[in-house]
Amino acid sequence: MAIAALELMGFFFGLFGMLGTFVATLLPYWATSAHVGPNIVTAVVSMKGLWMECVYQSTGAFQCETYNTLLGLTTDLQAARAMMVISSIFSVMACAVSTVGMQCTVCMDGSSDKSKVAGVGGSLFLLAGLLSLIPVSWKTHEVVQTFYMQNMPASLKFEIGDCLYVGLASSLLSMLGGGLLSASCCDDLDGSRGTRRHYPYPDHTGPRGPSHLMPYHPATLHSTTNPNLANKNQTLNSHTSTHSTMPAQDSRKSARLNTAAGYDVTGYV
Repeated sequence: MAIAALELMGFFFGLFGMLGTFVATLLPYWATSAHVGPNIVTAVVSMKGLWMECVYQSTGAFQCETYNTLLGLTTDLQAARAMMVISSIFSVMACAVSTVGMQCTVCMDGSSDKSKVAGVGGSLFLLAGLLSLIPVSWKTHEVVQTFYMQNMPASLKFEIGDCLYVGLASSLLSMLGGGLLSASCCDDLDGSRGTRRHYPYPDHTGPRGPSHLMPYHPATLHSTTNPNLANKNQTLNSHTSTHSTMPAQDSRKSARLNTAAGYDVTGYV
């Protein structure tokens, strides 16, 4: 039961990490405009993401513009796109593979490769978390480095966006979930984990000892052991035979009377 709980915990950590990776990949809150120095006007907020740039105005208007070119983008942005997309794909694959290999599911029940499948799912979660951690850390370092540049105008400085925090947390959750799943597959190296136990019944897999069950012998009546009971049986049998012979005697008497009635007193019929 402890291994099953460990696998469930790792799976849910990886699932939350996958959802966070989706959010960090799609939303444009990777960098937000910094209101420092002479740039204290908060009526307009600029945001940058992997796929678009957005502007939010205090009147409630929200406008976004996607990047119209692919080859014209910077190298770090293209690499961040590719890594986040691959991380999302690996997270989906890890969820599917882990569902098959977990001990609480009936998929591949009885197979010795069930624990190995759970280990593969954990490895995919680890790889997905690592792939999402690289662009998030890279972008965070770039934003911080640009913010503290002395010759950079205040209007061009950005702060760390919410998606970077979400991406960092999701990558750590994915790596933690993958580590738990990978650790759970190493609990039993002889491959006996594929045998599913049906609780609350115990698992009788070892050699059984000799049986101490007594054979059943039906009780029989012996006349030598109980003479009184034998006498009663004989008396009961004699009464039964007497009652069985009485109908035969009555039938004989009735036949004789019928024959006598057919003759006259003179001896002629």
